[in-house]
Amino acid sequence: MADAPESCATIQRDLKRLEKCVDRNLMKFSKGKCKVLHLEKNNPIQQHRLAPDRLESSSAEDVRVLVDNRVNMSQESALAEKKGNSILGCIRRTIASRLQELILPLYSALVRPQLECCV
Repeated sequence: MADAPESCATIQRDLKRLEKCVDRNLMKFSKGKCKVLHLEKNNPIQQHRLAPDRLESSSAEDVRVLVDNRVNMSQESALAEKKGNSILGCIRRTIASRLQELILPLYSALVRPQLECCV
């Protein structure tokens, strides 16, 4: 496992990438729902920021996660692809114009996030 300063820098870099992705795709992001999870007892509590706001910390007791060894990522990807195609079909049926200035923001806001969730 990486040492604390390196891990902290990596997480903060990923948070900045997340902010850029949200801005680029014209998405809304609920920063109030984001928390930093500390899993190890000896893990020093680091402060992370998302834009100007400091993220709250959360202990492992606050989180309930069910992990199943039967999770099939290719199946998850196929479902994301199907949902993305469904949204594209809806856009095609309801939007008469095919102007790039109109279609690109719709794709960026509605379809791309569905596909990126499995990347």
